[in-house]
This record gives sequence, structure tokens and C-alpha cells, in this order.
Amino acid sequence: MTDRLDAVAFDVLETLLDLDPIGARLEEVGQPAAVLGPFFMRFQRDAMALTLAGDNPDFTATARQALRTETKQAMSEDAIAHVLEGFAKVPAFPDALPALRKLSEAGVTIGCLTVGDPENTRSFLAGAGLETYVDHVVTSDAVGVWKPAPDVYHHTAKALGCGLDRMALVAVHAWDCHGAKRAGALAGWCSRLEGEPGEVFQPADVRGDDLVEVVDGLLAL
Repeated sequence: MTDRLDAVAFDVLETLLDLDPIGARLEEVGQPAAVLGPFFMRFQRDAMALTLAGDNPDFTATARQALRTETKQAMSEDAIAHVLEGFAKVPAFPDALPALRKLSEAGVTIGCLTVGDPENTRSFLAGAGLETYVDHVVTSDAVGVWKPAPDVYHHTAKALGCGLDRMALVAVHAWDCHGAKRAGALAGWCSRLEGEPGEVFQPADVRGDDLVEVVDGLLAL
């Protein structure tokens, strides 16, 4: 156990789980795999917009609408369902399991902070071989708002049984780490997705090229 860290909450989609195979599902229904990136960005943006408007976005409904819009209404409902079913079957990144194992062996409580139904998320994690090391799954449904609203990070620390200043959020999204820092948590940013975090975001406490490097940095705090 480190002097500053009691718990770590991991973002799930794109941080622990690799969404690239969903591109193959898009191709199976006649869409280019390259639609995945803008579709997922639209999905995140629309969910944040709904949160700012005072709503609690539904994962499936928001994702469905984002996919309809991004493909200019070209997909049938069955095709959309086929693509979205892929979220339950995506694999873990190679660095996910060793990072979780290292934290667990150090006695750190491990949580996942994501969106949608907690049981579905546990099912996704189990399918990817990660569930063994995850103590708690916290989703936006329990809070009523999506990240990066401060209430999400406060609720997560409470669910993990620690003070917010003794919990670290780990993500490949600089905006997520920024939200955690602004709320009063620690943050570990992995460069795998974005390369550089960008000047507009508050720097994370730790940065690394993969999740193991991020975890090593957090354990050294």
C-alpha cells in the first residue's frame, strides 16, 4: 500500500477494453470500419450534452442515436443492434490484466467507473478476463450524471470506501483525468490513445505509455 493511494478507479471503454473489433461488426453490416471513431466520439459528446442539459443518458439509446446520425440514417435497427452487441464481446488490452494484478497484489482497492448497467459491465469484464481483480463496478446510472461531472468521482470514492483525495482515476482520456483532478482525486493518464494530453487539461499526477507504467507511477506516490 502506498502512502497516498487507497483505491484506483479505471475507465473501461478504450482504457481497459479495446473497441477496435466493433469496426469489423460495422463492416459486416455494410459500413466502413472507420465509422467507429467518429461514432464513439459522437456518442460521448451526446451523452455529455444530455448530462449538461440535466438528463441522465441511457447508454443503449444514446449509442443507437449516435450510430444512426453518424451513418446518416443508413443503418437498419437490426444492423445497429448487431454493432452494439459487440460492446459485450470486446477484448481487454494486453496491459490491462498485469496492471490490475499489480494493484491487487499491492493491496489497493480496484474499481471500474463506466456507463450503463453495472451487471452488463461485470459481464463485459468477465468476458475479457478482468473481473477477478475488480472489487467494485460503479456506473453513471447510480449517480444520475455522466463523467466528468464532479458528483461521479465523489460517488466513486465513497463506493470504494476511501477519501476522494486517496483515490486515483486511470484513463486514456485527458478530459476524464481532468475531471477527476478538478473534483479532488488523483489521476493517472495513459498515452495509448491520445499521444499527448493537451494544454487545456489539468495534468494528471502520473502519466505512462501503458497501464502498467501508470500503475507503477501511482504505487510510487
